[in-house]
Amino acid sequence: MKRFVVGEARDQSTLFPTLLDDFIAEDNPVRAIEAFVEGLDLKDMGFKSVDPHATGRPAYHPAVLLKLYIYGYLNRIQSSRRLERETQRNVELMWLTERLTPDFKTIADFRKDNGDAIRRVCREFIVLCRRLELFSQAIVAIDGSKFKAVNNRNRNFTATKMKRRLEQIEESFNRYLSQLDTADHTEPALAEAKTKHLKEKIIKLREETARLQSVEEQRLQSPDQQVSLTDPDARSMATSGRGTGTVGYNVQTAVDSQHHLIVAHEVTNVGHDRGQLFNMAKQAREATGIKELKVVADRGYFKGEEILACHKEGITTYLPKPMTSPNQAKGFFPRDAFRYFPESNEYSCPAGQRLIWRYETIEKGMKLDTYWSSACASCAMKEKCTTGKQRRIRRWKHEDVLESAQSRLDWNPEVMRLRRQTVEHPFGTLKAWMGATHFATKRFRNVSTEMSLHVLAYNMKRVIKILGVNEIMRAARA
Repeated sequence: MKRFVVGEARDQSTLFPTLLDDFIAEDNPVRAIEAFVEGLDLKDMGFKSVDPHATGRPAYHPAVLLKLYIYGYLNRIQSSRRLERETQRNVELMWLTERLTPDFKTIADFRKDNGDAIRRVCREFIVLCRRLELFSQAIVAIDGSKFKAVNNRNRNFTATKMKRRLEQIEESFNRYLSQLDTADHTEPALAEAKTKHLKEKIIKLREETARLQSVEEQRLQSPDQQVSLTDPDARSMATSGRGTGTVGYNVQTAVDSQHHLIVAHEVTNVGHDRGQLFNMAKQAREATGIKELKVVADRGYFKGEEILACHKEGITTYLPKPMTSPNQAKGFFPRDAFRYFPESNEYSCPAGQRLIWRYETIEKGMKLDTYWSSACASCAMKEKCTTGKQRRIRRWKHEDVLESAQSRLDWNPEVMRLRRQTVEHPFGTLKAWMGATHFATKRFRNVSTEMSLHVLAYNMKRVIKILGVNEIMRAARA
C-alpha cells in the first residue's frame, strides 16, 4: 500500500518497557486514584474483609476493588462484567490492580455489600477538597433532579394508572364481545377463525384482570398507595414536561458556586423538593466547614418551616416564593398588595383601610394570626378584593423570616442566575455519563451507593481539571 502510513508486521518482535509502571504517565489520573485510596483507613470506614480470615480461600483486598470501581465510574464503565473484561486488557487497570483480575460476581458483591463505606469514601474526598482550600466561596446552590430507575413505567401502578388500565380492559372486553356477535353473520369458515381469535383475546384480558387485582392488593398495602414491580423502592414522579413523568428517584445535590463541586448529595424517592432545604443546607455546611453559609434554591424548596430552620442555624437562604394563590387569577388583589406594619401589628389594603388583628389559630402546627377590616362591606373596591364579607389576611408567627428572605432576593436577583449555572450543569453531566437508563442497580440502598460513586468520579474529575493529578497525590499523601 503505497502513499499510506504503514504499520508494523504482526509477527515482528517488539521491545516493550520492562516495567508496567513505564506505561503510565506521571500525570495519569490512575495515579491520583492510587494515592487517594492508599491514604484511606478502609477499616475505619467500615469496609468488610479488611482483615483476612485465617482459613479458607484468600480474598481480594477492598482497596483493589475500590480502585477498580473508582476507575470504572471515572471512565463511564459501571458494569461489573465490563470491569472484569477491562482488567484483562486495559493497561491502566493492570497497573492499578497490580494485574489482579477479579470475576464480575466478586466485583458486583463488593458494591452491594459495602454501600455505607463507599458513601463515606465520597464524603472523604470532600474532606480532601477542604484541605486543598477549594471552598473559599460561602455560597452553594441546591437542586433536585429525577433519575430513571430500573423499572418500566408500565410496571409502576398508582391509583390513577390502575383505574385507567382497568377501564381500557373493560372497553376492550366489550369490543371483543360485540365482534363475537357480528362474527356469527359471516360465512362459517371465517366466523370460526374470528371466534377462536377473539376468544383467545378475551382469555388474555381475564388473565390480565386477575393479575391487576393481585397488584391492586399490593398497592393498597403500600403507605403511599403506589407499587413498582421491578424496583420496589422506585416511585412515579412528575417531570417538567407537561403530562410526562418518570419512574425513578429524586437526587438532591448541593454544589459550590466557585468550582462546581458536589459538596453534598442524597437520594430520595419523594417526588418533590419541599422538606429538603434544611437537610441539604446542613449537610453542605458540614462538608465545606463554612459557618456563615449562603444557600440558593428554586421555588420548589419554599417551605416556611425549612426556611425558619435554616435561619435558626445561621444559614442565609435565597429562594423565590411560589405564586400559588388563586386570587390574582380571579381578578382579585394579590396578598402582596396588602402591606404589613409591625409597629401597630396591622395591615393596610389597596383602598387605604386598616386590617386589624382579630384572633390566633393553629393549623398543621403553625400559629396563624388573622386580620380584617370592618369597612369591607361599604368599600368601593370590594369586588376586586373578595366575594365574602371581609377580605381576611392570615399571617404566620414567623412571617418576618420569609419576608427577609424575599427582601434579600429582591436586592440580589442575580443569585438565581448563579443557581442555574451552578447546580444544573452537574446533573446534565452525570446523566450523560450514566446513559439513557441512568441507574443500573435496584433498591434504594444500592441506588444510593451507585450515586455516591458517580458523584465521587465527578468531583475527582473536576479537581484533576482544576489542580492536576500531582496536587491531588500530594494532598492525599500528606
